[in-house]
Amino acid sequence: MRVTVVSGTGTGVGKTIVTAALAALAAEHGERVAVVKPAQTGIATGEPTDLETVRRLSGVTDLHELSRFPDPLSPEAAARTAGLPPLDMTAAARYITELGASRDHILVEGAGGLLVRYDPAGATIADLAGMLGAPVLVVTEAGLGTLNHTALTLEALATRGLESAGVVIGSWPARPGLAERSNLRDLSGVLTGSMPEGAGLLGTDDFRSAARAAVTKPT
Repeated sequence: MRVTVVSGTGTGVGKTIVTAALAALAAEHGERVAVVKPAQTGIATGEPTDLETVRRLSGVTDLHELSRFPDPLSPEAAARTAGLPPLDMTAAARYITELGASRDHILVEGAGGLLVRYDPAGATIADLAGMLGAPVLVVTEAGLGTLNHTALTLEALATRGLESAGVVIGSWPARPGLAERSNLRDLSGVLTGSMPEGAGLLGTDDFRSAARAAVTKPT
């Protein structure tokens, strides 16, 4: 079993699009791939969940949501606000491990950034990666501020003894400015791909083509 955790430098950076791209590539290479969302927060009535977006874009249907909270907050805060029990990270790790017995690759999409809290004790997606012995793919933004956010996230991984699976820009603008072009050069030593702006609006076939051109297949 291989597990790749997809985290980010923050919220709204394109983690779901990158997760869908990795799922599409894995499926295209004949892998039995599953996608797990440990905690989904902030989904309004009628709005697609992250896993529904993954299904639409990648065609992968082996999808697992372990908990859901209505408010657009961190998983811990959303659970507290809703009066619901938080995600049990140990149980999540056990579920993913058992799932891996019949899959080739499992992609785990975190919520928000690497150190967002999932429970009152402060468990994070980094802790889950540690429990699973899984590398973490970092999704980042293209624009101003991304160098600091990316460096801090990679430093947090290294401090915790976690392996980086690379860095992907979640949305590369069709008309990049000076900051974006400069950041692309400065991130070149760690960058493993970038998804084009608007990729989430593509049909399945076009999305797979974009994924092929933009993101390195997970290993």
